[in-house]
Amino acid sequence: MIIPARLREGLGESFIITRGLDGCIFVYHRDEWSRIEQKVKELPLARGDARAFTRYLFSGAAEVEIDRQGRVLIPQALREHAAIEKEVMIIGVSNRVEVWSEEAWRKYTSAENLDFEAAAEKLADLLF
Repeated sequence: MIIPARLREGLGESFIITRGLDGCIFVYHRDEWSRIEQKVKELPLARGDARAFTRYLFSGAAEVEIDRQGRVLIPQALREHAAIEKEVMIIGVSNRVEVWSEEAWRKYTSAENLDFEAAAEKLADLLF
């Protein structure tokens, strides 16, 4: 996969990729990953959902490096998780980058699957 130049600067020469939610791959700058790692470590070990999430996030994580052409090799397990076979969509999302198979991204963003206005209404108390 080739990381666009505008996103490369924010990620650095090496960064962390892991299984994301909704069938994508999450990509984090090393500093952001450290912050997330610390927060996840603080989750209560006695809670099954916390243990499951911790395993899910960390067991899929890998440190990768960008070559001179901006290319990154995605580990096979992560390609399978995101159903990446050929084309990918690379999306900048606040503190992370998301990598989607082109087909999954188009399906996710289709009108019948994504109602931005309804989501905004549900989250209004948190957002505004």
